[in-house]
Amino acid sequence: MKRIITNLCIIHQHPRVLLGMKKRRFGVGKWNGYGGKVQEGESIEEALHREVQEEGGIKIKNPKKLGIIEFEFPHEDFMIENHIYKAKEFVGEPTETEEMRPAWFNVEEMPFAEMWADDPYWIRMFLDDKKFKGKFVFGENEEILSYQLEEVEEI
Repeated sequence: MKRIITNLCIIHQHPRVLLGMKKRRFGVGKWNGYGGKVQEGESIEEALHREVQEEGGIKIKNPKKLGIIEFEFPHEDFMIENHIYKAKEFVGEPTETEEMRPAWFNVEEMPFAEMWADDPYWIRMFLDDKKFKGKFVFGENEEILSYQLEEVEEI
């Protein structure tokens, strides 16, 4: 099974979060944080800064790693190892790009119906600054077939 290393950054300035509507490629039509694939020769955090800049037009400051989740897609024979970060501060103004359209949401009004099905499982831990690890197995229609998720002391 092919393994892809990715990152995800959600800007959280309580009581709001910055998400982007994915406009193309994997995850199109879903609200998500900013992020993507780690390229050869890049560290996960270097890729995080690059992806947020490319997709959102902003430079994040002091991202904090809170989670690692594996997403398995057995019907497509690949899995994603996703490193999840929170940033509270950034420089610039969130800007629409070819990849994403930004919007702020109140934490009590997250658009879960238009997000990945796994997001409601871990977002509360994320918002509460808890560290977590997990694995979600997805079926052909992006439904969750199985999952494991736990709070951890260290990432």
